[in-house]
Amino acid sequence: MKGIAKYIRPYYGYIAVTLAIKFVASIMDLLIPSILAKMIDEIVPLGEEGLIFLWGGIMALCAVISFLSNVTANRMAARSAGKITKQIRHDLFSRISYLSARQLDDVTVSSAVSRLTSDTYNLNQMFARMQRIGIRGPILLIGGIAITLTMDVGLTLVLLATLPVIAVVVYFVTKKSVPLYTEQQGVLDHMVQVTQENITGIRVIKALSKTEFEKARFDRVNDTLSNTEQHVGNIMATTNPASTLILNIGLTLVVLVGAFRINAGQTSPGVIVAFLSYFTIILNAMLGITRIFVMCSKGVASGRRVSEILGLPQDLQVQMLPAKDCGAHISFSHVSFSYEGVQDNLTDISFSLERGQTLGIIGATGSGKSTIVNLLLRFYDADSGKICIDGRDIRSIPDGELRQKIGVVFQNDFLVADTIAENIRYFRELPQSQVEEAATFAQAAEFIAQTEGKFQHQVLSHGNNLSGGQRQRLLIARALAANPEILILDDASSALDYKTDAALRKALHTDFANTTKVIVAQRISSIQSADRILVLEDGREIGYGTHDTLMKDCEVYRDICEIQMGSMPEEVDDRA
Repeated sequence: MKGIAKYIRPYYGYIAVTLAIKFVASIMDLLIPSILAKMIDEIVPLGEEGLIFLWGGIMALCAVISFLSNVTANRMAARSAGKITKQIRHDLFSRISYLSARQLDDVTVSSAVSRLTSDTYNLNQMFARMQRIGIRGPILLIGGIAITLTMDVGLTLVLLATLPVIAVVVYFVTKKSVPLYTEQQGVLDHMVQVTQENITGIRVIKALSKTEFEKARFDRVNDTLSNTEQHVGNIMATTNPASTLILNIGLTLVVLVGAFRINAGQTSPGVIVAFLSYFTIILNAMLGITRIFVMCSKGVASGRRVSEILGLPQDLQVQMLPAKDCGAHISFSHVSFSYEGVQDNLTDISFSLERGQTLGIIGATGSGKSTIVNLLLRFYDADSGKICIDGRDIRSIPDGELRQKIGVVFQNDFLVADTIAENIRYFRELPQSQVEEAATFAQAAEFIAQTEGKFQHQVLSHGNNLSGGQRQRLLIARALAANPEILILDDASSALDYKTDAALRKALHTDFANTTKVIVAQRISSIQSADRILVLEDGREIGYGTHDTLMKDCEVYRDICEIQMGSMPEEVDDRA
């Protein structure tokens, strides 16, 4: 919770005013029963209507001041709680956005979503309730006890005997509930994950007739969450009833003791009436305080989860490393990497590309192709070895500078619910002519011209109103739009027909001659004209060279070529 305190600090003055107004309202509430007792015992027996109306007006004035003060303070509490939560949510989203890929793997996307939503909501409720009841409850409790002590010490002692019992109940319930609320939020993370997977993969689920299976999977996690919530609820449910029972027992004792004291002439009816009013005030104050403990239990648990993210150290920091002119635009030197630190996903990978050259990467699923892309983008740091761009270790290049050098299309990229033009521009300051030119290079101009509204045609979220090939061409256009120094296509032409793929490769070769290209592909035809081709198997380099060289020297590459193209060229057969 230490990380949350700094967000409250700028509002100390505002909150102090809120609490001061709440204090005035609470004092007004405490004065009303005292005035009532005075009227019953002193004013009414005098029989003077003017005094009765005067003191009645004072009671009404106290009630009006209490009402207006409470409304004002509650509005102010909601405003400050909203602003504090808004800033926390902003910084939390910002921090999540800048987490390294490894950190996000540890946090998980589903947990990040629930921390941004339900956890910040719990914090908002805690901030608001603390200002609304956090000051009012204790003042009414302490003030009520203080005033009743001046009225009748004996009756007050009966009341005070119940309070330690309530305090013990609240303490143990709170101590038990905080870890349970933390566990509950963890289960909620899992439910968000399952829901996210179902919504994202709804088409696959329907295509494979797995709707009932997914419903059963969701029911299991939903049942777990429900059981956890019920467990927490059962514990928290004892607080209010137990407090009410104890205080009502005390109230009954007060009435009994009060009756005997009136008979003995030791107290007056007005005092008993006022005392019952104060007892109700104290009862409500105690119940309010118990509700605060419930809300604080949730807020503390959520605050810890939010603080975990906000307190994560900055990973992948820029390091001051010397640059060395190696004559290559991109170079990997004996690079090894593991996602989990157990077994290498890449082992001793080395290659270099001069500016404008093209590297094709091919291999079986899980061979490490996308891992090379992740390392080149510095989503992760290599465990060993060195990756350089223009002789500079990428660990010494600021993220913003590195990203500006690179245009990339991933295997599973996304489109936003906006126009075609904005999806290509992606909120960058790019002129329309540059957007249209990029669409032409990406072979997307023809289908865009056929859509209603052309570049202003509205794209649905995830591009659901476009075909797979159309989506890929828009994504390629987005990568090309800013004329990057390095272009990375991670299996970005898998949905393109051979004719379109060939036209795209021709455009890249002709119009982006100075752009260094890294193409991850499953089809030999997409990379056979590349200056260098890297063949991977289980994270290891098993072939590196031109198409002709690999056809002669790399059996795996030759087998892939034979499978995809039907038969090997004659010259390859002769060499074999």
